[in-house]
Amino acid sequence: MESEIILDDKNIIVMKLLHYFITEKNYNPIILQGVENEIWLENLDEDVKVIRIVSGYIHNNEQFDFDMFKTKRIVKKIKKKTLTFNINVFSFFLNMGENVSEEINVNPNLLCVNTKNESDLKKDPLVSKNFPDLKKKISFSEKGVDLFMKITKDINQHNREDASKMEQVFKGKYPFITYLLIAINVICFFVPLLFGQYNNLISMFCVHGPSIRAGQIYRLFTGMFLHGSILHLLFNCYALYVIGCQLESLMGKAKYIIIYLFSGVAGALFSMTFGGSYASIGASGAIFGLMGSIVYFGYHYRVFLGNVIKSQIIPLIIFNLILGFMMSGVDNFAHIGGLIGGALITVALGVKDKSSTFEKVNGWIVTGLFLAFAYYMAFVLAAR
Repeated sequence: MESEIILDDKNIIVMKLLHYFITEKNYNPIILQGVENEIWLENLDEDVKVIRIVSGYIHNNEQFDFDMFKTKRIVKKIKKKTLTFNINVFSFFLNMGENVSEEINVNPNLLCVNTKNESDLKKDPLVSKNFPDLKKKISFSEKGVDLFMKITKDINQHNREDASKMEQVFKGKYPFITYLLIAINVICFFVPLLFGQYNNLISMFCVHGPSIRAGQIYRLFTGMFLHGSILHLLFNCYALYVIGCQLESLMGKAKYIIIYLFSGVAGALFSMTFGGSYASIGASGAIFGLMGSIVYFGYHYRVFLGNVIKSQIIPLIIFNLILGFMMSGVDNFAHIGGLIGGALITVALGVKDKSSTFEKVNGWIVTGLFLAFAYYMAFVLAAR
């Protein structure tokens, strides 16, 4: 049975395509219910997001049109699950009949090639344009059973390496920094309270626009560790525990603390701009930054976290922002500043094994422009 599979030309093409897209281009299989005689692969970081390898027989134009209709429906589901607006599909048809019109590429987002044999695959201009190294990568010296064994070994090794990387990313790690931040918040509330100095502490270290413009820059940092009441403290500490423990584990401790502090400062700058001469305190700007960060992280892992981001994180952000505008005494502009700042600094810092150098460089540029804009609003525009 194994020899029969190896000697079949179409199965050899399927194996070589799988080897190329999985081991060279880091595509992953998509599990689809009720789809037969075709393999779907995805890599949302590539220009071509989805690859289809179709071995089922396509007899005529009507059957091809139905196949395209079915593909569009599946793509809509993938878009919804992964929060991706534009997904293009490249389909390799290995068993297309002579009755199918040659005009099969009428939709630029649904590119198709008719591959009768390996020679067709290597000569096809669409394949060469989109995957210029494919011709070289599917050339093997091994034949027959040896080829089957090599491809199987390479794919299994790649999958083990991918599984190891995923385990490192999602494996729970002790959230030391989160616990430390919670402890600092608690200490900064109760110790001065016990000595009757809490009002003086708030007066000296809160976010206060006129004081900061007068030179007390440290208030941009210290204000995020102060709270106005026990309920305010408990609510923020609980939110920090729930969100912070997750993000610290996912992003790593160094990036996490940078995100937290930068988000808090960004929130303070927005508070200075829109809060007038009012004082502002609390960790919520930094916590909103953590939520912005986890949305960006989830975008890179949207195949796994798309439903969580869509059904839990984004609604939580929207609900809290709406609630902030409806309630008095809530510095919602600090929330907005922290949210934007947290997302942008995460783009700059990058997500391990996902973010490209190009993305991170652009992230630093945009983060720098955002910081300059927030500084101008807080120190120049709001001071007039």
